[in-house]
Amino acid sequence: MAYLELNNINKYFGKTAAVENFNLQVERGELVSFLGPSGCGKTTTLRMVAGFETPTQGRVIINNEDVTHKSPNQRDVGMIFQSYALFPNLTVAGNIGFGLKIAKKPAEEIHKRVQDMLDLIHMPDYGNRYPYQLSGGQQQRVALARALALSPDVLLLDEPLSALDAKIRVSLRSEIRAIQQELGITAIYVTHDQEEALSISDRIVVMYNGHIEQIGSPFQIYNFPETAFVASFIGTLNSFNAEVTDLTNNVLRVGDLRLTTAENLEDRKVGDKVMIAIRPERLNFSSDLKKANLIDCTIENITFLGSIVRIQVKVGDLRLHMDTFNNPFLELPKIGDKAEITCSREAVIILQH
Repeated sequence: MAYLELNNINKYFGKTAAVENFNLQVERGELVSFLGPSGCGKTTTLRMVAGFETPTQGRVIINNEDVTHKSPNQRDVGMIFQSYALFPNLTVAGNIGFGLKIAKKPAEEIHKRVQDMLDLIHMPDYGNRYPYQLSGGQQQRVALARALALSPDVLLLDEPLSALDAKIRVSLRSEIRAIQQELGITAIYVTHDQEEALSISDRIVVMYNGHIEQIGSPFQIYNFPETAFVASFIGTLNSFNAEVTDLTNNVLRVGDLRLTTAENLEDRKVGDKVMIAIRPERLNFSSDLKKANLIDCTIENITFLGSIVRIQVKVGDLRLHMDTFNNPFLELPKIGDKAEITCSREAVIILQH
């Protein structure tokens, strides 16, 4: 049985549905991210796990115990907020040990646990400092240590890195993931940052308008999106409306362009309208090893993005983006050049609406 279960969760504020038909099972030691735009219900769902909100319908089960109607202090859950929420009048050690003190743990045990947590977050000599003497990244590390000090069953992180600059975010998310794996703690991580979710998660729950759009590993979510929303929200995407023209050879038509897909068309019929998607990195300039789909195009724009060069091409009335690795020893095409690009059958994905 799963360690954390959310069974048929619904949450309404008046007549407005914030979360509907939410079902999720999280295994012990797994890190699952809730990913989606603002207002999609991810933080509301997290707050129901924490006990700050009560589901209108459904059950929250942690370690085989139904905690749906228990208050936050009756659940063995640690929470990390976006705003750090450190006590300014307490030292770093005082903040980390606060929950242990409230739990009336012996002073010697508190001291040892606090020092263990300081070592864990690589701040062993910062115990006597105050929050105002720390950088944003250091404050978030202290917030993490405070949440972990009580050895919670589940760790909840509500956009913990959004207030930090980009470089610190990348570094700290790696540290959070390493600590979570080292301790084997079950964690739910809320974020609207797709790169963050892809980089640290065992699984991702993509949410939109209070519903689950797709649950899967980062690899599955990115490479095999099941809905148009997931495909467009995760990464850059070329998407078009297409028509099924040949069931035997799996051929789709987009304007004057014919594309072959590896998708199963057994349940379709000729003339059916479908939405298809191709990731930019799945498109390549043609070579002697041409793939199933060969596309004549005109180079319209070239954008340098550091390690990636994004090239916009025109195919009839369509515009496609293709990404290629920056290679300073290869000459890029020029705007206005005619070219041939290719992609495999597997690169042409059919999306659910």
